[in-house]
Amino acid sequence: MNEEQFQKLLQEKGISLTPEQVKQFEIYYETLVEWNEKMNLTAITEREEVYEKHFYDSIMAAFTFDFSKSLSVCDVGAGAGFPSLPLKICYPDLKVTIVDSLKKRIGFLDHLVEQLGLKNVSLFHDRAEQFGKNKSFRESFDVVTARAVARLSVLSELCMPLVKVDGKFLVLKGPNAMDEVADAENAIKILGGEIIDSKQMVLPNEGSERSFITIRKVKKTPNKYPRKAGTPNKEPL
Repeated sequence: MNEEQFQKLLQEKGISLTPEQVKQFEIYYETLVEWNEKMNLTAITEREEVYEKHFYDSIMAAFTFDFSKSLSVCDVGAGAGFPSLPLKICYPDLKVTIVDSLKKRIGFLDHLVEQLGLKNVSLFHDRAEQFGKNKSFRESFDVVTARAVARLSVLSELCMPLVKVDGKFLVLKGPNAMDEVADAENAIKILGGEIIDSKQMVLPNEGSERSFITIRKVKKTPNKYPRKAGTPNKEPL
């Protein structure tokens, strides 16, 4: 997907990029590739692949969820900033908080945010289990996102405690998401959520299937969740 096609496909979905936003995606790509030589951020480095499999893939979340309002968004395990930073470029009014357990990645994101000139982006080097216990952040976000972090049964325990009641947990997954949904139903219920939407889409050129699952927070998460670091992964609910 070249840059022209990227812009055209977004425009067809009602997202018109300004010249400044187009430039921000160029800077994002260049910064990602430059830093990827020093640390492992992504295996995908070809320009057209990054635009499709990282940038467009992240923004596909906006085809199923309305990010046009001034929402508070927490991105758990964002890695190189996906999906929250491509969404932030498209929707500058979003207030974005990124949590990642690797300090080097936070260093990259800090540099990237500065290069892109983004406002209202906060970065935290922390484990999701600890961050979800922090009273300053627990149940405070309109939307929590996660892309390719862990199985849904595990991911729900890491993310649901951060979603405010009536807020949404938006999960970006690959083609086998519905298998994970069946396994995670009990965990989602325990943590105060209910699945309200599930959509499958395909990447326009490459053709890979993507799943977008929306979970609404219907009641508070019990105080004992998330459990201590490592436990959700070893013993999923």
